[in-house]
Amino acid sequence: MIEAYLVSNLQEGLSLSDDQFVRLLPLVKRLQRDRREVGQRRIKALQELHRVMQAGGATEARVAELLREVKAAETEGPATVRRDMDAVDAVLSPLQQAKYRLLEVEVERKLRGIMADLRNQDRPRRGTELPEN
Repeated sequence: MIEAYLVSNLQEGLSLSDDQFVRLLPLVKRLQRDRREVGQRRIKALQELHRVMQAGGATEARVAELLREVKAAETEGPATVRRDMDAVDAVLSPLQQAKYRLLEVEVERKLRGIMADLRNQDRPRRGTELPEN
């Protein structure tokens, strides 16, 4: 959904030529995919670390292994995203680069709003709770 919104606003929002759009589209998709994978990799390692620690049978070796995974995600992830952003920037003028970054901020803001709305839907409204019997 995020990628679809971003892509749908890309050409017009950045005033891209058709050639730029064709060159940029796979780069933006790779950037979005890599960002998602980086976040998932770190979360997966942290969840496993949490599970191992909560189970009470954590060994030094297993914890060290999981910490290496977390740290690798934390160091390799930003480098991967930076490489992807550099590739995106290479297709764009400085003005278009600025517009792209602002478009990303707008997408993030909309996503946070959607997530907040979803969380609020799960909470009962004040005064609408069912009385306990």
